[in-house]
Amino acid sequence: MRIPAHAVCTAIRDDIVSGTYERGSRLTEELLARRYGVSRVPVREALRTLESEGFVVTRRHAGACVAEPTEQEAADLLEIRTLLEPLSAARAAQRRTEAHLKVLRGLVRLGQERARRGQGEDLRSLGGWFHETLAQASGSPGLTAMLAQLRHKIAWMYSVDASTRPVEAWAEHGAIVDAVARGDAERARAVTAQHAERWLSSHRLRRPAAVRTSQHSVNTAGVPN
Repeated sequence: MRIPAHAVCTAIRDDIVSGTYERGSRLTEELLARRYGVSRVPVREALRTLESEGFVVTRRHAGACVAEPTEQEAADLLEIRTLLEPLSAARAAQRRTEAHLKVLRGLVRLGQERARRGQGEDLRSLGGWFHETLAQASGSPGLTAMLAQLRHKIAWMYSVDASTRPVEAWAEHGAIVDAVARGDAERARAVTAQHAERWLSSHRLRRPAAVRTSQHSVNTAGVPN
């Protein structure tokens, strides 16, 4: 049975984000095909997709390699996210379904409970699920896809400070859902923007030595969660 290229793409992307493949390292079709147990055809398609997403670059005489983002590029991603997430929440307030609300409320209850108990190991995945569901509730496939790509790239480039106050974060998630449930687009936009700005400084560049320094100095102290 032929394994689809999107499944191979997801597997390679996940390994890049987790650091299995170092920045700048070569990605040969033969070795990737062997690792994932597929032919070179879906690997080639996956690499093209990952190049369009910015995870992979093609270099002369080297072929496909893991990209090496600059500090400026990393900071730009956080700024873009602070602009798109409030838009997504505003649209969710206008287009969400009862099924979306049910999932969002369930995630908030679970997140708040685990935050109070100090079960931080589960909160990051819950937070990702919350923001993914909120994006889906926007009813905009293009916006949802852009936000998903941003989340992957930010997870690749940044770690999140474990000292961030999870109880406050999940209280803000609850406020976002309340606004979405009421159909208050402006309130949903404002609360989400405040949330993004508040948790901006919790992000720290991963392995600074592995991230190329851009030509312009960048202040990442004030960049989102």
